[in-house]
Parts: sequence; C-alpha cells; structure tokens
Amino acid sequence: MNSVRDLWDVFKEVWHEGYGGFDFSSLIIALGIIIVTLLVRGVFTRFVINRALAYSARSNSRIDDELIMSMKDPIRFIPVVIGVYFALSLPDFSDSPDFADFVGRVIRSLIVFNIFWALYCIITPLAFLLGKLERIFSAEMVSFLLKLMKGIVIGLGVATILQLWGIQIGPIIAGFGIVGVAVALGAQDLFKNLISGFLILAEKRFKVGDWVLVEGVVEGVVEKIGFRSTAIRRFDKALTIVPNATFADRAVTNFAEMTFRRIYWKIGLRYTTTTRQLQEITDGIRNYLIGHEDFAQPGEALLFVYTDSFNESSIDIMVYCFTRSIVWGDWLQSKQELAYEIKRIVEEAGTGFALPSVTVYRGFGGAEPDPFMPPAGDRASGNDRSAAEPVTERG
Repeated sequence: MNSVRDLWDVFKEVWHEGYGGFDFSSLIIALGIIIVTLLVRGVFTRFVINRALAYSARSNSRIDDELIMSMKDPIRFIPVVIGVYFALSLPDFSDSPDFADFVGRVIRSLIVFNIFWALYCIITPLAFLLGKLERIFSAEMVSFLLKLMKGIVIGLGVATILQLWGIQIGPIIAGFGIVGVAVALGAQDLFKNLISGFLILAEKRFKVGDWVLVEGVVEGVVEKIGFRSTAIRRFDKALTIVPNATFADRAVTNFAEMTFRRIYWKIGLRYTTTTRQLQEITDGIRNYLIGHEDFAQPGEALLFVYTDSFNESSIDIMVYCFTRSIVWGDWLQSKQELAYEIKRIVEEAGTGFALPSVTVYRGFGGAEPDPFMPPAGDRASGNDRSAAEPVTERG
C-alpha cells in the first residue's frame, strides 16, 4: 500500500508541476477552450454574416454586400482571439507577472493582426472608388495603386505589432535605407526600367492589346506591361521582352490609336487615255468613295482623287482616302472592294492600265537602219561607200 501511495504522490506532484511551471489541469482547460472556440467559429461566422447581409439588403447598393463577404475570414478569426484570451486568462497563468505580460502582448498582437487583416480585405471591394481614375490613368496603373495600398496596410500592421513587442522600427528603416542606397548604385538600369514602366502606365502611352512599333526594336501586339519590362508579341507569334527603359529613348508608334486607316495608291493609265476618259475615271472613283459607309468622308479625314503626274510610261491618278475601320481584316476587305470598283470604272471608260515599257526609235525615219560611216582611212583610199549601202565584212 505504501508503494501505491507513493506512486500517487509522485503523480500528483508531476500533475501540479505540469509543463513550464503550469499544472496540467490548467493546460487542458486552456486547450479545451481553444478547441471549443474553433468548433463554434463556423456558427458564429454564419450568424454574424447572415445578420449583416440581412441588414445590408435594405440598401440598393451591392458594395455593402461585397464588403461583408470580404470580411468573412477576419470575422472567423474573432472567436479564435476570444478563445486565446480566455484560455490564457486562467488564474494559474495570470499568477506569473512575466507570463501575464507575455499574454497581454499576444492578445494585443492578435487584435492588431485582425484589424489590419480586415483593412487589407476591404481594399479590393473598395476598388470601385478608383474606377474613375482609369479615365486619367490606365487599368494597370489602378491595379498598381491597389497593390500599393495593400502593401502600406501590411507594412503598418507589421510595424504596429513590432512596437507592441518593444522592437523599434526606426533603426530597421534606417538600415533598409542604407541597403537601398547601395542597391540603387549597383542597379541603376533596374530603377530606370521601373521609372519608365511607371511613366508608361501613368501616361497611358499604350495598353495591352495595342499594335505598336518601337523604332529599330520590334513591332507587334502588347501582351503585358510590367514595371520592369513589356512583353510584345510579334506578328510571327514570337514573344519579345522589351526593357521599359527602351521606350524612354525610342520613338513608339501606337497604331491602335489611329482614328482611321489610310489607303494611298498611284494608278497608272496608258498614255493613249484621253482627257475625257481621265475625267470620267477620277469622277467615278470619287463618287464611289463619297457617301460610302466604309470610308471616312470629307471633314472627317482627307479624301483626294486627282490626276497626279505624267510618269515615264503612264499617266498617274492619285487615290488618297481613309477607311473607318482600323482593323486589318476590315481594312483589307474595303481596299479589295475599292480595287474592284476602280478596275470596273477604268474598263467602262474604254482604256486600260499601263505597263512598264521602253520604246526604242531607230534612224532618222524610224523604219530604216542607221547609215554606216566607214573609218577615215577607207575614205582616204577611195574606198568610200554610200551611207545607205550595207557593208559586208569578209574573212
């Protein structure tokens, strides 16, 4: 019996000493409180969110519904904070001053974490407030501002929690500043690309989907605009990554910003074309363009159809006009229909298109060969022949 009693005394001693100076009964109770709060947080979250949604249903706006749904995870964390607070507030834990101070800092850190987590979550639903900025800046710039706001919230939250634990952030920021200067000196190209990328987004030089030409670099469609580089898909489907600093010293042509798309032709007609036929052809082409819905009209863009020049083998008519659509396929279709109409007009006028040609005229009359003039030595010996007499060389 004494051995059993001794074993029981040892067990009670171990039980009361517990772990870290706290008996196991307090540890088990604390663990049980945390488990219970984890089990009921689902019910708590549904209750709070359903009540909040029912209250917000009275308004016609959906922004309050989105705000409530974005707060779902921070709301789910509230029972955890409450459970940790009650679990660590047991008398056995609060008897130790050092541990009580530790518990206070843990609880405050969890509360600060939950507050800044909630602020982080509501930034995305509030993005509609920045929607009007897209008229000034690009969508990519607005996206960057949202990321910047989230980064600021995270930074403030971390700084607040560090202050609660007595960690001064001033020296840390100063250290980062020194490191930043050193990095800046060694990464000047990187910062040039970052600044250029920011200017591209702020000034809306081009956007994703635009057809651009970077002089001497690449021509294609913009696929992605980053702060360090821009991805441009060439027309052969190859992807080109262009550092943003390139756009600072290169001319960039944005074809997507065209109001209309130009057609500029020189049509060569035969020199046998009469004045009446020239006038009939120019009037016919002009009448086709004016009033046609596919082509920009005078006052919107330039429209010229004139006899322009006398070329080496043709009389040239200049056709200068613009299509309303800047889409390549639509532009090709309009240009093809214009070509068909021009050919029909020329054929109905009774003339044709000129071909590159060279005419060689022979002799004085054009039909006779050039006269043969013998060398001066033959004339002196009396062997002069008539200029019109053919000369046959003998072997």
